[in-house]
Amino acid sequence: MIRAFLFDLDGVLTDTSEFHYLGWKRLADELGLSFDRQKNEALRGVSRRESLLLLLNGRPATEEEMNEWMERKNRYYIEYVSRMTPENLLPGALELLKELHQAGYKVAIVSSSKNTPLVLERLQIGEWLDAVVDGNAAARSKPAPDLFLLAAERLGVSPEECLVVEDAEAGIAAGKAAGMCTLGLGPSERVGSADYQLPDLAGVTLGRLRELIPDL
Repeated sequence: MIRAFLFDLDGVLTDTSEFHYLGWKRLADELGLSFDRQKNEALRGVSRRESLLLLLNGRPATEEEMNEWMERKNRYYIEYVSRMTPENLLPGALELLKELHQAGYKVAIVSSSKNTPLVLERLQIGEWLDAVVDGNAAARSKPAPDLFLLAAERLGVSPEECLVVEDAEAGIAAGKAAGMCTLGLGPSERVGSADYQLPDLAGVTLGRLRELIPDL
């Protein structure tokens, strides 16, 4: 039976994915690289370094240059995130977090982003969470299972007792590699490999999830 929910942050509970896109687009324009929303889809759920490599698309760069570019993009992202408020939570997110907490489920945020603490501070949802695992917590990010396995350990549950809620292909792959049940949010071309699928969390209640997922 499922005892814990492991939520990705970007694109699941809040739309910081748009801020990531704006940051990478700004950097790409400065470097003279071609980048648009379609190419940005490949960056969903992966680490900052992997995102930069995808952005460069084979363009040679020194380690010093890559570190400077990653730091520059991160400064742009923090500019956008610093303006966030609880109103930036996506529809249905806060209501579901409260319902899960009150029903006794363990709830964790599992994000590849190293800025997760700042985002959570701006969203003010800490009281509904039992654990936070971000890109600072493990050497390998999604699609490796490390972050999800660490979250299960911190929550005191087995991987088989966890439901991963993700909007990115890399996140779904990571959840499956961890031996967890997966719920994909978004179009099939992105999350079609998930065990279960919904368009988003708008109007999603625990009752609706129990109808969809028998092990709840």
